[in-house]
Amino acid sequence: MRKWIHHENVALYAACFLLVLYLSPLFLLGENAHVRIHDNLDSNVAWYKVLKESGQILGPIDAVIPQVINGLPRNTFGNEFNLLVWLHYFLPSMTAYAISQAIVRLVAFAGMYLLLKHHVLKEKKGSLITIGTSLCFALTPFWPSGMLSTLGQPIVLWAFLNIREGRSTLKEWSVILLVPFYSSFVLGMFFFLCGAGCLWLYDLLRFKRTNLKLLTAILLMTCLFALIEYRLLLSLVLTEAPSSRNEFLASKLSFPRTIRLFLKNFLVGHNHVMTLHTLVILPVWGYAAFFLWKRGRAGGTGYNRFRSLFIWLMTLNALLSAWYAFWFFKGWQPLKNEIALLNTFNFARFHFLRPLVIYVLFAVALSILLKRKGIWSGFVYQCLFLQLLVLFAFNDEIVYRIWKQPSFKEFYSVELFNEIEEYIEKPKADYRMASVGLHPAIAQYNGFYTLDTYNNFYPLEYKHSFRRVIKGELEKSPLLRKYFDQWGGRCYVFSKELGKNYLLTKDSGVSIQDLSFDANAFAELGGEYLVSAVEIQSAQKNHLVLEKIFHSPSSPWKIYLYRTEVSHAGGAS
Repeated sequence: MRKWIHHENVALYAACFLLVLYLSPLFLLGENAHVRIHDNLDSNVAWYKVLKESGQILGPIDAVIPQVINGLPRNTFGNEFNLLVWLHYFLPSMTAYAISQAIVRLVAFAGMYLLLKHHVLKEKKGSLITIGTSLCFALTPFWPSGMLSTLGQPIVLWAFLNIREGRSTLKEWSVILLVPFYSSFVLGMFFFLCGAGCLWLYDLLRFKRTNLKLLTAILLMTCLFALIEYRLLLSLVLTEAPSSRNEFLASKLSFPRTIRLFLKNFLVGHNHVMTLHTLVILPVWGYAAFFLWKRGRAGGTGYNRFRSLFIWLMTLNALLSAWYAFWFFKGWQPLKNEIALLNTFNFARFHFLRPLVIYVLFAVALSILLKRKGIWSGFVYQCLFLQLLVLFAFNDEIVYRIWKQPSFKEFYSVELFNEIEEYIEKPKADYRMASVGLHPAIAQYNGFYTLDTYNNFYPLEYKHSFRRVIKGELEKSPLLRKYFDQWGGRCYVFSKELGKNYLLTKDSGVSIQDLSFDANAFAELGGEYLVSAVEIQSAQKNHLVLEKIFHSPSSPWKIYLYRTEVSHAGGAS
C-alpha cells in the first residue's frame, strides 16, 4: 500500500512540474509569447479590451459600444458575471490570458484526476494511468475563451456522480455553484447539462429512482447559467430585432460530404475542441477493442466492467461526431428556415463533449491493456509518454513560432498604431476606419473606431449596409459571397485577390491590383480611413488617397494608410 502511495505522490509531483513547464512560456515571455490567433487574438482578446475601455461592463441591456460598427450592442460581448471579463479588466491582456490558461489547466487536471480515481479506475494499480491521462487532458489545446466549458466538465461530472451516489458535501456543491462563473453555457455547458439530464432520466426509467438531489443540482446549475448569461439569452432568444445569425446558412452539405465530415471529426477532431487523439489514442482504442473482441466475455468481472464502459463510451463518441456532421446536412435546412432558434443557436456543439469522452475512453483502453500484463504494461506507459510528447509538440509557443505567426505583441503592434494615431491628429471618436488584409481586431485593440468587425452576432441591418461597401468584391468571388451572405460573422473589407488571408505581413510581397470598393457607401457609414496590409494599386479609381506608409522593425505589418476622397454626404470632397 505504501509503495503505491509513494509512486502516486511522485507521479503527481511530476505531473505538476510538467504542467508548470507547459505554461512557462506564457509567464516567462509575456507579450513576446506566441498564442492562438484564430478565434482568439483576432476576436475575443480584443473584445475584452474594447469592453473594458467602453465603460459599459455594467451597462444596461440596451447599451451599445460606439467603437465598433457605429454602435455594437453591449450584449454581444461577455457578461459582467464572467470572471474572465474581470481578469481582463483589472490586468493587462497578456497577463490575464496567461492566468486564465493556468486556472483552466489546473482545474482540468484536478477534475479528470478525481473523476477517474473515484468513478472509473478505482484500483490502485491504475493510479499512474489516472495521473497520466489527467495530465494529457489538461494539456489539450482548448479554445481559450471557452474557459472551463469543456475542460471543466470532468470536475462537474465528478460532483454530479458523487451526488448521484449520495455523497454530496460542500465540495460538490461548491463546484456546481462556481464553475458557471468561469465557463460558457452555449460553448459547452448547455450540452453537458443535457447529458447530465439524460443520466438522471436513465436512473428514473430503469431504476425508478427520482434522486431529487441530483435533479436539484442539475436544475440549480442550469438556472445559474440562465441568470449569468441573461444578456445572450435576451439577445438571441427573446429579442425581436434580427441579427446577422438570422441569415446563417449552415445546413448545406450533401450526404457524401456529411459522411466525410463525420470521419474527419471522429478521426481528427475540431478546431475549438482539439483533442490530438489521432496519432496515439486511436491505435490504443484499436488494440483494446481487438483484445476485448478476442477474449469475448471470458475475461472475468474486471474485464466485463471495462468492456461495457468501453463499448458505451465508444458508441457515444461516434454518435457525437455523427450528430455534429449531420447538423450541417442540407436536409435540416427547411426545418431551420421555419424555426429561427435552430439558426441562431448552434446545436452541433454537442460534440464539445468529446474531449471528456475521448480521454476517459483513453484511460479505460489503457486499463484494459494493462490487465494483459507482460510487455503490455510497458506499452501502456509508453503510450502515455508518447501522447504527452504529442501534446507538448502542439504547445502554442512551438506551433505558432514554427508557422512564423506573430507573437502577441507583434500581432497588435501597439507602437506602430500609436504612430498612425499621432499622424491623423484627431480624436479617435471623430473618425471611422476599416482594415484590408488585416484583422479589424488589431485596430480595435488599439482604440480605433472601426466599421468592420468580427463578432458572433450584430444587427442584420448593419450587415446589409456594410455589404454595399464590398458588393463589387463579393460579386467577383462566389466563395466570399457565400462566406459573407450565409454567415457574415467576419464583417470585413474583402478582396477576391486576398481571399480569406488576413495575416499579410510586410514580407508577403502581395498587392491588390483591382479593388472594387464603394467609397460612397463607406462614407455614408462614416468611413474616412482604410488601413491596409498591402498596397492597393487601384486606390485612385476607388477615391482613395495614400496618406502614408507605416512600418517598424518590431512589427510584422507594413500599413498603408488610405483616406477616402468622398465626403460623408456622399460627394467628392
